[in-house]
Amino acid sequence: MMDDDDPGKVSSSPFFRIFELLLSRFGPGGWWPVTPDAGDVPCYSGGPVNEQQRFEVVVGAVLTQNTAWKNAEKAIMNLTANSALAPERIIGMEEEKLAAMIRSSGYFNQKAARLRRLARHILATGRPTRESLLEINGIGPETADSIMLYAYDELHFVVDAYTRRIFSRIGLIEPGDSYEEIKERFETAVPADARVYQEYHALIVELAKRFCQKTPTCASCPVRTVCFRRIT
Repeated sequence: MMDDDDPGKVSSSPFFRIFELLLSRFGPGGWWPVTPDAGDVPCYSGGPVNEQQRFEVVVGAVLTQNTAWKNAEKAIMNLTANSALAPERIIGMEEEKLAAMIRSSGYFNQKAARLRRLARHILATGRPTRESLLEINGIGPETADSIMLYAYDELHFVVDAYTRRIFSRIGLIEPGDSYEEIKERFETAVPADARVYQEYHALIVELAKRFCQKTPTCASCPVRTVCFRRIT
């Protein structure tokens, strides 16, 4: 375990060096996208600032499972247009109607059931924990960490498929490493700051989309200088 009280160890970590390189190239992303008051389209404005927007992040974390964000965004916009983006409204409507509203996100029947379970949980608890979220059917570590980090600013680094792809290529993780092993590596190698965690995850997504795709574009990649493994 890295000593979090030693800033020298953090600053010299290759994980943190990659964060600095990505931030220098791409700049801040303003994640997670949320719908502004009186608005109808989610935008990257720095994350949620009220309970309505926090619940929108919770919903978005489920809707974006196994699909592109644009598909989840369409579902969120549809919920907003129907004044349905609130836990009471989700619980109160028929599951078939909810599924129809979120159809664009794919797996809409399963996601409708998950959203209803989540809405009940949030109404019952006020503020979930990672552990309580993981007890809900259909909520895995990535979704739970996305909710806790982006909705509630808690220190849980999000590990997604892009993270695995990029950092296994670089050589800082192994393809067979577990979710929890990778999560711990990041959390002990970068400053314990929710904004850093949020920004880092957003930057990883940007890197994967622009350069570190399934077939990578390495020549102008911003982390080429610290990539330890050749791409074959």
